[in-house]
Amino acid sequence: MRRSAAVSLSVLACAVMALSACKRTEAPAAAAEAAPAAAAATPDAGDATANDNLNAVLWMQRSQEYRAITEQTYRSAADHLDKALKEANWDALVPEERGNDAKGLKPAVVLDVDETVLDNSPYQARLVRDGKEYDEVTWAQWVAEKKAKAIPGVVDFAKAANAKGVTLLYISNRAVHLKEATLANLRSEGLPVADDSVFLGLGTVVEGCEQNGSEKNCRRRLAGQKYRVLMQFGDQLGDFVEVTANTNEARDALQQQYHDWFGERWWMLPNPSYGGYEPAQFNNDYSQSREARHDAKRAALDYAP
Repeated sequence: MRRSAAVSLSVLACAVMALSACKRTEAPAAAAEAAPAAAAATPDAGDATANDNLNAVLWMQRSQEYRAITEQTYRSAADHLDKALKEANWDALVPEERGNDAKGLKPAVVLDVDETVLDNSPYQARLVRDGKEYDEVTWAQWVAEKKAKAIPGVVDFAKAANAKGVTLLYISNRAVHLKEATLANLRSEGLPVADDSVFLGLGTVVEGCEQNGSEKNCRRRLAGQKYRVLMQFGDQLGDFVEVTANTNEARDALQQQYHDWFGERWWMLPNPSYGGYEPAQFNNDYSQSREARHDAKRAALDYAP
């Protein structure tokens, strides 16, 4: 997906850490899904870019509406589990990513981690407070703290799925070297973790599949080799299917193509704090100044003239 779960769209080409990046020269869509970042100046700054992410982070942390949305999403998904288990042909991987027959395989659900299972809004809040943007050092430090709380509703869903014999797979754009801290955080929040193999982070090598930046298609293929994937959960389009062009038009087409999958096989969680939608407004060019990116986002607004 993160956030990969807003954007230091970068590092991913280096495949060193998901939700962390080396330099903003990454391919558009790939980077957007990879790392949480915030575009915000100091809280009292007078420039045009002050607090771009303030309301988004505040909404995720303080609104009852956010919690209601995430809880109803996971509750509704739990209600669909039995149907998915009973239908032998039910599969949440797109045909292009299913390289083998899924019939008879063990059932699993695929979850992104950041802003899908774990809430990293405190990290985003720190960026707003300190007038900073995402960087790999502060992100790694945050992950090491293992303080991220579970997204409302996910623990109940995960336990219900686990009780039905469904394996939970965590396909994350957190880099593989963050596995230990991530799994410890998941376990501390009550998420079922079968073993270390259920974490497929950025940098996971999949034989015969070349990963494009932080795209997750290779890791989904790997999951499909062992499991029949009943559902996928994420906060970004790239958590469900490969995003080959991170433009508004291409993203619209992708969402429409799989419109019927959402609420059945795919379950989207809200994340206004970061994601591929944002760089799509400024041509995925993070070399631009913060002010220029801010102006491009304002220009993308619909004023219903």
